[in-house]
Amino acid sequence: MSTTAVVLEGAVLDYYRAHAAREPAILAELREETQAKLGEDAIMQIAPEQGAFMGLLAQLMGARNILEIGTFTGYSTLAMALACEARITAVDVSEEWTAIARRYWLRAGVEERIGLRLDGGHAAMADLLAQGQAGRFDLIFLDADKSSYDAYYESGLKLLRPGGVMLVDNVLWGGDVADPAKQDADTSALRALNAKIASDGRVQHCMLPIADGLTLARKL
Repeated sequence: MSTTAVVLEGAVLDYYRAHAAREPAILAELREETQAKLGEDAIMQIAPEQGAFMGLLAQLMGARNILEIGTFTGYSTLAMALACEARITAVDVSEEWTAIARRYWLRAGVEERIGLRLDGGHAAMADLLAQGQAGRFDLIFLDADKSSYDAYYESGLKLLRPGGVMLVDNVLWGGDVADPAKQDADTSALRALNAKIASDGRVQHCMLPIADGLTLARKL
C-alpha cells in the first residue's frame, strides 16, 4: 500500500475531473452562469465533485433537515436538494447572489423544500436555537465568513442531532493554513478551527482533500 499522495494537476487533474462525478445539466448551467456573471467572485462556488459528494452524503444519511450557512448562487443547495428529499434552510446575506439561486431552484422544482434566509449565519442560528430547533438538523454545511467559523461550529453542534454531520468548507484555504507566514484573520480562524476539531471529543471527524478541503464532523 502506498502512502504517497497523488498531486492533482495536469493530466491527472483532467482525468479526475472527467471521472469524479456526473454533473446534472442544470448544475452545470448554474456553475457556468455564476462564472460568466460574477467573475472573480465565482471562486466562492463549490466544485462539481464536492457538490456530488455532498448530495451523495445527504442521500446516504437519509437527511430530512439540512442547514446551509453560506448559499452564494445556490450550487451546493441545489446539489443536495436534487439528491434527497430533505428540507433545506439556506442562509446568506446577498439578495443579488441568491436571486440566481432561486431561479435555478424553481427550474429544478425543489424551491418548495428550500427556505431562504438573508439574515446571516449568526442571526439565523441564534433564531433557530431560540425557536427550540436544537438537535433538529441531520446535516449542516458551513461555507460563509471564515472568521466566524468557530461561532458557527459551536452553534452548529447545538443544532445537530446526535449522529448528525457538519461539513466545514475551505479548511485547506488554498494551502495557506500550512504556511506560517499567513496570519490574516481568515487563515488564522481556519487554522484554529482545524486544530480544535482535530482534538474535539464531541465529534468524530475526517478532513478530505476535496476541492479546497472539506471536513466532516459527526456529532457523538
